[in-house]
Order: sequence, then structure tokens, then C-alpha cells
Amino acid sequence: MDEFKLPDFFFEVFTASLPRLGPGDDDSTRKALRMAFQGWERSADDKTLRILDIGCGNGAQTMQLALNTQGDITALDNHAPFLEELRRRAGKAGVAARIRTVCKSMCSLGEADGLFDLIWSEGALSLYNMSFEQGLAACRERLAPGGRMAVSDLAWFKADPPQECREFFNNVYPGISGLEENLARMRQMGYRVLGHFNLPETAWRENYFKPLAAQIDSVRESFSADPDRKALLESLEYEGEVYRKYSSWYGYTFFVLQRE
Repeated sequence: MDEFKLPDFFFEVFTASLPRLGPGDDDSTRKALRMAFQGWERSADDKTLRILDIGCGNGAQTMQLALNTQGDITALDNHAPFLEELRRRAGKAGVAARIRTVCKSMCSLGEADGLFDLIWSEGALSLYNMSFEQGLAACRERLAPGGRMAVSDLAWFKADPPQECREFFNNVYPGISGLEENLARMRQMGYRVLGHFNLPETAWRENYFKPLAAQIDSVRESFSADPDRKALLESLEYEGEVYRKYSSWYGYTFFVLQRE
């Protein structure tokens, strides 16, 4: 499966130095991690744990996995500067020895990569030219029997969103679904749902939009003469406006799953 390639100037906005590359917070990562280990014979202190972080980006959640487990972590992303930043953060925190960075797409995962006890993906499965369902299926192939998975994705919180909100997602993410639909297809695919929760609004407003707005301002002048670059900034700012208006209708839902 070929992967959609982002233009190079996208990474002039989403630089490795940003605190996070998408909505999220450390508390939510730790909450999902506690859910994953609840009722499991495996322990976070188990040094034989094999953990895969798909679409790890610059490693905000990877660091929480490393600080709150004792297993070995494979951190996967297809943008080398993000992985370089993750290695810097890991070295500073003293956990670099347990994190192996791999620069490739999840679309390239196969049998040679082996099986993992815990697969992690925060807002990453929909970054590739596959549906959320296809991403879940690909992850299941790499998950050991009885293994756990934590994944977050955009979801409707309420039915019948306002027209502007619905049209926005028809253009940027037409596959967005509601809770019951997501739960049903996860179960149909052979996952047991161990728990789920929605990210708080601060994970969007403070951790994502606020630093992103500062980054947009820093490149605005240099982007102004290029229509494509200017359009990117406008689309990102409109994303923030849509969230400000309609945050009660949608957001990220975190799902914690077990392979049956």
C-alpha cells in the first residue's frame, strides 16, 4: 500500500521542536496505560514486554511509555527528524537504552517485525492512506495473542453535528464515526474492548492549538508569497476555529483493546 506523502513545507510548521504534534496529554497516556495493564497477567515492570509505538512522532507519548514501563519500546515513524528529537528526549531522561527508533511507515509492517505485547497509537492510524479500520486490522496482525492495544482516533461525541462541523470533516476526515459504531467494528475484528474515554479539551487547546498558533505566527511572513503554504496555514487556523465552536460534538476517543 502506497503512503500519502506530505509536502516538505508541512514540516516547517510541524517541527520536531513542538511539544506535541497532535492533541494529547501525559495524564491521558498514563490513564490508558493503567487500563491496558488492569486484569492482565503481564506487569508494567516486566522487562520482557515488547512495546510498539506506531506513528510516535517526536515522542511525547513514547516518553510516558518508557517512564512508566520497563519493557523495550520500538518507536516507529516515517519522518527522521521526529525520531532524532525522540532520541534526544530519551537520552535526557535516561531511557534511551530501551527505545529503538525505526524510520518507516506502518504500511510497511510485516512478519519480519515480529509480534508485540502492547501496541500504542495516539492519533496516528488515520495519518496514512488507510481507514481507521484498516489500521486496526494491520495492528492486530502484529499483536501477540492476548496482547493489548491502546489507540486514539477522532470520533463524534454526539449525533447530528452542525452543518459547518460536518462539512469540515467530510473534507478532512470523512471516516469519522461515533462511539457505538467504533465499538462494534472493533469487536467484529476480534478485539475485546477493555475501556475507553475522551481526551479533555485542554489536550487540544493548551497542548496542541496554543503552541501550534505560535509556530504558525513564526512562519507566516515566509509562507505568505506561496499559495500552497498560505493555504496550509489557513486550513490549520480554520481547524482551530472549528474546534472552538464545536468541541462538544467531537474530539479524540482513547480505546484500550485486547486481541481475543
